[in-house]
Amino acid sequence: MKTKLKDFVQHLYHEVEDEDKAEEYIDDALPLIGLIVMYFNSLESWLDSILCENFTDRTDSTGLIVLNKMNYYSKLELFKRFSDDFHLCLDEPIECYDALINDLKEAGRLRNLVVHANWEATDEQGYTFVRLKMSKSGMQQEYVQFSRTSLEQIIELIIRTHWSLSKYWEARNEALHGSV
Repeated sequence: MKTKLKDFVQHLYHEVEDEDKAEEYIDDALPLIGLIVMYFNSLESWLDSILCENFTDRTDSTGLIVLNKMNYYSKLELFKRFSDDFHLCLDEPIECYDALINDLKEAGRLRNLVVHANWEATDEQGYTFVRLKMSKSGMQQEYVQFSRTSLEQIIELIIRTHWSLSKYWEARNEALHGSV
């Protein structure tokens, strides 16, 4: 994904020269945005299930009480703490663990970028306003170019991460309980 910055000048303004082309760009992106939301929600639900199982495998009730109103990153940190603690009992961590944590973080970051983008502020080249960056040198408007390819790559990352989480949990349970 390409990004560009524009200096903020007095008003938050997004220049769109060809509104028809911008509208066409958004129409093409909408189904992919929906898939990102759907697959990410599935990933987060699976993470919830895994966290619930850490508390007890007899009921999800205890875990759901703890997870209630927690955001994704808080759940991810809780999962990481449980997993790091579990890995202390092993000679070495489960091989895919570090990559899984990185992918879980990146999936969350990209999902947030997509769902919190101001899609009505998309220009004819597909640059979409994502945030206002503030620093000592001033304010800048940040835009990300969400191409069809980049949106598809986000979907692939989320699906791959869901699969990796399942594989990790399977390997973790094998290490904990032995081969069944």
